[in-house]
Amino acid sequence: MKRITFSKEKTFLDFSFCGHRAQLQWGTENDVGILIVSLPYDAAYGMGEKYNSFNQKGHYVANCVEEQFCHQEDKTYCSAPFFLTNTGFGLYVETNCKTIFDFGEKIVISMPIDAVVVLFDGTPETIISEYMSLFGPAKLPPKWAFGPWISANHWDTQEKVEEQISKLNRYHFPATMLVLEAWSDEATFYIFNGAKYTPVHGSEALDYFDFDFSDSPWSNPRSMIENLHNSGLHLVLWQIPVYKKQGLDEPINAQNENDRAFAVEDRLCVQTDRGLPYEIPKGHWFSGSMIPDFTNSETRRVWFSKRQYLLDIGVDGFKTDGGEFIYRTDLHFKDGSTGAQMKNRYSQSYTTAYTEFLGENHVLFSRAGYTGQHTTPILWAGDQQSENNELKSVLRAGLSAAMTGVPFWGFDIAGFSGPMPTLDLYRRATQLACFCPVMQWHSEPDGGQFRELMPSASGNNERSPWNLAVVYKSPDFIDEMRFWHNLRMNLLPYLFSTALDCVQQNRPMIRPLAYVFPDEQAASGIEDEFLLGESLLVAPLLEENAQCRSVYLPNGVWYNLFTNEKKLGGQTVNAICPTHSLPVYLRAGHGIALNLDDSQKLGSSVGNGVDSYHNLNFLLAGETGTLRFHDDLGNDFTLTWNASGWKKSGRSICPFTVRMID
Repeated sequence: MKRITFSKEKTFLDFSFCGHRAQLQWGTENDVGILIVSLPYDAAYGMGEKYNSFNQKGHYVANCVEEQFCHQEDKTYCSAPFFLTNTGFGLYVETNCKTIFDFGEKIVISMPIDAVVVLFDGTPETIISEYMSLFGPAKLPPKWAFGPWISANHWDTQEKVEEQISKLNRYHFPATMLVLEAWSDEATFYIFNGAKYTPVHGSEALDYFDFDFSDSPWSNPRSMIENLHNSGLHLVLWQIPVYKKQGLDEPINAQNENDRAFAVEDRLCVQTDRGLPYEIPKGHWFSGSMIPDFTNSETRRVWFSKRQYLLDIGVDGFKTDGGEFIYRTDLHFKDGSTGAQMKNRYSQSYTTAYTEFLGENHVLFSRAGYTGQHTTPILWAGDQQSENNELKSVLRAGLSAAMTGVPFWGFDIAGFSGPMPTLDLYRRATQLACFCPVMQWHSEPDGGQFRELMPSASGNNERSPWNLAVVYKSPDFIDEMRFWHNLRMNLLPYLFSTALDCVQQNRPMIRPLAYVFPDEQAASGIEDEFLLGESLLVAPLLEENAQCRSVYLPNGVWYNLFTNEKKLGGQTVNAICPTHSLPVYLRAGHGIALNLDDSQKLGSSVGNGVDSYHNLNFLLAGETGTLRFHDDLGNDFTLTWNASGWKKSGRSICPFTVRMID
C-alpha cells in the first residue's frame, strides 16, 4: 500500500505491481485534478454497489451517492472511489467529494486537487483487506440476523404484527427477524402511531411510561415485543434522518414542531452558508424537511435520547432508510465539512451514528453509504421492482459491493415494488437469497409506493410466500418455499462461522470468482456466480422458468450440494435444475456446518432458535481438507481429514457428527 499526495505541478510516477507496471500522470485542469493511469487490465471491480455491470471497464462512473427509486442502472446509493483490476492493481481516492472514473484503455480519474491517492497491489483478497483496514474492522451482526427476515409495509398495527407470528406457526415457517416500517407517527419517527402524550420541549426525552396507548393501533408495544422475542423473532424499526416538514394534508404533530424548533434554535440541523437551516429541495423525497447534522455531538445526544426508550423496551435494531439528502454545495456542518464534501459522506455519518448508539447485540440495516461501508453492520440493495431484469441487476450490485469490502448485504426477494412477481421469479430470488448474507422478503405499501409513476398490485401486495400462493391459486407453493426457509436455518452454523471469519480477516461473505480465483482467466469474466464463504459455489438461476444453466467450475473438484454428484473443475458444465433446486457446489478440501433434524436431510425443520443445535453436522468434501468452525456458543475447533478419516483439534462444546463425501 502506497499513499501519494500530488502538488499542483505536472507529475509522472511509475508503480510496480504483480509483475506489471502502472504509469501515473498527474495534472490539473480548471482547479480539478486529473490522474491518468496507464496499465494492463481487462476488468475493474468495486466502486461500491454497481447495478449496471460487475466489470466497470468501458464505463464512465460518477462516484456519487444518489437516491434512485428502482432501475438504478448507473446510479447507486452506496458508492466508493475504490477499484481493483484483474491484474493485481488497486486504487482508492481519499476524498469525500464527487469523483469521476473513466475506465477506458487508460483509466482517467477526475478528483479534487487536494485528494490523497492510495495504491495497492496483490491479490483481490490482499487489496480488499488492506482497503478495509483503512477504516477499521467490520461490525459483526448478531447470529439471529442471519436467519430469514420478514417485512411488509402494510403491517401498521399490533394486531397485524401478532398475526404474522400466527401465520409463521400455521405454515411452519422459521423466521428470526421482523421489520416494521409503518409503525411510527410519520412525523417524529420515534413515537408509535396513535400514542397519546404531553409533548416535551428542547432536549427533554419521553419515556415509555409517558405514553398512553389506549386508542393506539399499537395497544401495548412492550408486550408485543415480548411476544415476538418469545417466538424467536427480533424487531427492527424503520428510521429516516429528517426533522420532517409535514404536508398540508397532515395534522400538525406538536412534538415534531417542538423538535424542529429546537433543532433550529440549537443548530442541530445542517446549515446553509447564510446560517439558515438547510431544507431538502422540492422534487425530492421529504422536500422541505431539515436534516440532522450527525457530525455534531449534541445532535447525536439529543436525537438518540429520544429513541432510547425503544431500546429499553426491547427493540433489536433499526432500518436506516434514506440519507442521500445533500443536494447543495453551500452547506456547513459542525465539523467544518461543506455540502460538496458531505454529498457522499452524509449517509455514512448517519449510519455510523446509529451503529454507535446501538452498540452490541443489535442490528442496523441500511441502504446508503460511502467509503468504509463495511463498518455499517448490514446493507441492503435499496428499491427494486418485481421484474426479472431487476434480479440480475441486484446480483451485480451484490458482487460489486463484495469487491468493495462489504461483508454483510442483502436484497428484497423478487423486488418489493410494482405488480406482484411471478411465482418463478419469486422462487429463483428466494433461492438466491438463501445463499446471501441476508435473506429477506419485503413489500411496498398497498396500492404502490408511487402510484402516479408506476403501476402496482391492487389489494394486498404482500410478498409473503403464503400470499403469493393465494394470488396465484397455488397452495403447493407454500411447501416449496418452506424448504428454502428451513434450509436457511440449516445453514446458520456455516453462515455465522463464516461471518466471524469475515470480521477477523477483512473479507466479504459473498466472494466473486474473480476474488477467489484471480489466476484463472475464465473466472475473471464470470458475473453470475459467487462463493458464499470458502466452501459453497452458488450459480443462481436468472432466466424465467430456467431448468438448466451453464456453470463455470474453477480448477479443483466440486460436489453438488443436493445430489453429491462429483464434477471436475476447470470447465463449464451444463447444470440441470429441477424446480426445487439450483446449482450449488461444495468445494473439495472444504466443508460446511449444518443444523439438521433427526432425518439429517437438507431442508429439514429445526425451528428458528439460534442458541442451540438440533444436530450439528459437518459435511466434508474431497480426499483431504481443513475446516475451522467457531460460533457464539463456545465452539472453536478445526476438522482435518484424509483417506484415513478425520480428526478434531480445539474446543467443542456441542456434540456433532461428520459425513465425508468424495
